[in-house]
Amino acid sequence: MAKNLVIVESPAKAKTINKYLGKDYLVKASIGHIKDLPSKALGVDVDNDFEPTYEVIPDLKKRNNKKIVAELKKAAKEADAIYLAADPDREGEAICQHLAEEIVPKRPAKPTFRVMFNEITKRAVNAAFDHPMQIDTNMVDAQQARRVLDRLVGYKVSPLLCKAIGGRLSAGRVQSAALRMVVDREREILAFIKTEYWTVTANLAASLPPAFDARLFKVGEQTVKTGGFDDEVKKTEILIGNETTAGEIVSEAEKQTFVVSEVATKERKRNPVPPFITSKLQQEAARKLGFAVKRTMMIAQKLYEGVELGAEGSVGLITYMRTDSTRVSDTALAEARDFISAQYGPPYLPEKAIHYRSKKDAQDAHEAIRPTDVARTPDSLAQYLGKDELRLYRLIWQRFVASQMTPALFDQTTIDIAAGRFIFRATGSVQKFDGFLKLYQEGRDEKAEEEDEAERSLPRVTKGETLDLKKIAPEQHFTEPPPRFTEATLVKALEEKGIGRPSTYAAIMTTIQDREYVEKLESRFHPTALGMTVNDVLVEGGFGDLFNETYTARMEEELDEIEEGKLKWTDALHEFYDKFSLDLELFKTYTKERKGRQIPTEEVCLKCGAPGMVQMAGRFGQYLKCLQCDATRDAAAKTAANGDGAGGDTEEAAEPEACELCGKPMQLKRGRFGPFLGCTGYPECRNIRKISKSGVVAPAPVPLDEKCPVDDAQLVKRFGRFGEFISCSNYPKCKYIKQETTGVSCPRPGCVGELVVKKSRRGKIFYSCSQYPDCDVVYWDKPVIEACPKCAAPFLLEKTTKKLGTFRYCAKEGCGYTTNELATVPKTGAAEKRPAAR
Repeated sequence: MAKNLVIVESPAKAKTINKYLGKDYLVKASIGHIKDLPSKALGVDVDNDFEPTYEVIPDLKKRNNKKIVAELKKAAKEADAIYLAADPDREGEAICQHLAEEIVPKRPAKPTFRVMFNEITKRAVNAAFDHPMQIDTNMVDAQQARRVLDRLVGYKVSPLLCKAIGGRLSAGRVQSAALRMVVDREREILAFIKTEYWTVTANLAASLPPAFDARLFKVGEQTVKTGGFDDEVKKTEILIGNETTAGEIVSEAEKQTFVVSEVATKERKRNPVPPFITSKLQQEAARKLGFAVKRTMMIAQKLYEGVELGAEGSVGLITYMRTDSTRVSDTALAEARDFISAQYGPPYLPEKAIHYRSKKDAQDAHEAIRPTDVARTPDSLAQYLGKDELRLYRLIWQRFVASQMTPALFDQTTIDIAAGRFIFRATGSVQKFDGFLKLYQEGRDEKAEEEDEAERSLPRVTKGETLDLKKIAPEQHFTEPPPRFTEATLVKALEEKGIGRPSTYAAIMTTIQDREYVEKLESRFHPTALGMTVNDVLVEGGFGDLFNETYTARMEEELDEIEEGKLKWTDALHEFYDKFSLDLELFKTYTKERKGRQIPTEEVCLKCGAPGMVQMAGRFGQYLKCLQCDATRDAAAKTAANGDGAGGDTEEAAEPEACELCGKPMQLKRGRFGPFLGCTGYPECRNIRKISKSGVVAPAPVPLDEKCPVDDAQLVKRFGRFGEFISCSNYPKCKYIKQETTGVSCPRPGCVGELVVKKSRRGKIFYSCSQYPDCDVVYWDKPVIEACPKCAAPFLLEKTTKKLGTFRYCAKEGCGYTTNELATVPKTGAAEKRPAAR
């Protein structure tokens, strides 16, 4: 029997550690937290120094907590010593504390230790067990403070928010601050006024090739302004603001002789970037791999906890993935330098190892995210890793190795060309030595035009040389509003402002989307009407400072101070709650006033013709309500003629568009997915037409020469939130929707269904059985009627990738047939779980 019990969070981590410790150790998993605040009560005694009440987490659908706790208690009772080996962060420390409270026997007392390691390798695990520690109560207090803070905000604000707006809504200390950033950015974009400006570019040829472009840089002593338009134009600047001015400059310049007035060449050095910290990994994986933050962290967790490497067994491939430190151990640095020297040669190896400075509040007990063994190259692991696992490991491995390589060197050249009173300038650079760029180049969120110019090659010219003007032309530009956030840029902004921690970013992104406060369109976050209302109510109602980025960042600093032992966690909670309780009372008063607030207008109801509609605040923003018939419409426009929202300040509103089903006027309304046209005959007529973000109204239903199989009415083609679909013209009386079929019969024995096309809530197409929910067969790739030549299965799956193009493979598990030998055939084509369809 094993003498020592080791408890970790996950079975994968337990499996990897177990092989390093030997028969004297039994390694078991707690499957995450075993205790938490109660799910149906506040669980915090505010009047008793914020004393929390924890309970063993109830059994979940796929997790029998009572059984897990009972097994751990039994193992602890039989062991001589207990080692708690959860992850090396606040959450891990809290898990260890709860395990010690719940699992470890009090009589007789058992020796209980805390062991921590940043990588799951034999060297790191053995070192941790050679020097066991005790649980860090400061770290536990910091986690407890965060948990209590989040519970107080969520439990006390969310119900009030629901009363103010309606429906099931939630507010959160960090999620609401992130939502505010997205909403504020949207309002910046809506309020943005474009500025027109022009540039003038000359295409010139020297005595040596190639021809090159030079842009007008100065007119006399004034520099041409091409940026910073929020500031006034200075006396030393000139703004070419219209086509006429640009044309006059071109006409004058065409008559001039273009002579090189200055040539400057200097060597520019580009240094490598540090190895990944959590936030930088999330950003780079989003930029380069298209991974959502949540997906990045899930894959990184698996690489950290261990992957089966054939005869080697389970091996942890990267260090701990939740870190804000760029520190690297001396052993890892030496291994990296040996690898660089052997693989790339002395020119790529700096004289000394490079040590990067972490930010001031970083926890340097952790290391940066790096491979546990640099000799395990991505190519050597390709046969053991899944596609996405390999892509993320390659990113981490390349970044780490490149961080210890020499800088890249460039010759940067600037050429000034005089043409009368004009100065044109061309810039370019030539790479002399690739250095770390041989292996890795950091991605960019938004590439500036100037960067493109700087990377081009210029001919060798001499001062005083006359150049041949090939072409000169003006070009119109308009300033652009700030871009909407992507996952990468939102993570970057949250990190820069100190909101949350990288370990929480995945949860933040998921929550604000799941609550339908934001939606992701073309990889960018757009606030929904509901999200904007929630934000405005919270800010206007008195929580503007609580969900302010500065205040949220200050709370994160206080959590760090608690962890460092500089601040008692209860003192931090008292300081917070004194202000928070006052804000709660203000918010209660605000919600009562908001619900009853009616602002008289001169608007006429389109349904009953009564004048004097009132403006009220609703779930999706301001709306107009008729006091005679209770009809409502969006307050943003007087009518919804043609869906353009015309009317606000115009003297005469356009004629409302007629409903194609009943002939009554259509009017602009607003729902959780944004504006739409709704029939004024509601609820008798429920016809609606979606309005896109760009203001385009979905076309009216198109009649088809086909009958509904349910009520024999005519079928029509409609245009909904997820694209085109065919349904009965008698909707909503008849809710028949024609499913697009693949013609492939469901492969499940005994099932009479066929595989049909579906679209998930995120807009991704998948293929499932028409007999769902009785049959849950589902595929991500398209089924096609073609028998497998290897196993005779009746259909294949068709997949298209940028790298391999279109190929087909067998859906039958274990077959392995594919039309492209380079393709990695999934074990099965079926989706891991059926996505929620529209």
